[in-house]
Amino acid sequence: MKKFIEVHKANVHNLKNVSVKIPRDKLTVITGPSGSGKSSLAFDTIYAEGQRRYIESLSSYARQFLGQIDPPEVESITGLSPAIAIDQKTKSTNPRSTVGTITEVYDYMRVLFAKVSTPHSPISGEKLQALNKQEIVDEIMEKPVKSKIFILAPIIRDQKGEHKELIAKYQSMGFSRIRINGDIHMIDDDYKIAKTKRNTIEIVVDRLVLKNDSESRLFDSIEQALKF
Repeated sequence: MKKFIEVHKANVHNLKNVSVKIPRDKLTVITGPSGSGKSSLAFDTIYAEGQRRYIESLSSYARQFLGQIDPPEVESITGLSPAIAIDQKTKSTNPRSTVGTITEVYDYMRVLFAKVSTPHSPISGEKLQALNKQEIVDEIMEKPVKSKIFILAPIIRDQKGEHKELIAKYQSMGFSRIRINGDIHMIDDDYKIAKTKRNTIEIVVDRLVLKNDSESRLFDSIEQALKF
């Protein structure tokens, strides 16, 4: 891979035969007075050509949704990769805003990392992966006989409020136990949920002492929990 992005004789807008050599994998700042061609170089030349080449690499079906980008007026550009450009926007008044949230790049980055990353547990460091119902049952059945097993379904995750109506809904469905912030209660107990604090609430779908013949019951309980 080339170590530089090399632009040779760019003539876009205010640029007059400008040639530059920009190192890759480094943060580069383009400065200068108003009208000197900063945006013309960064957006209208380098970004435009990187985006144009990327679109050209896609299928004709995909290209019809992305539109056509005309090549910039430049003799040659080498060392380019597909590019992302962040539009210039006015500063947000929200003190928690970041470059990512203001420009909405954050939303795209979340999708990207969800697709290409390999998630690991922050507690154990083990790789996280989705399991189907049978795989969950098999994993539980590997535990020692007489292990105490609780099958729980989260209905509220880290949200403020007492959630009385939601709890009453599950009580009417026949569930008798609930776990609130890690503590198990009978669902009709006189417990208090602080409505100003963030709470996590789970329904106890089933609880059992593991036996060699528990597989069928586990499968039914896990199937029900996953529906919630």
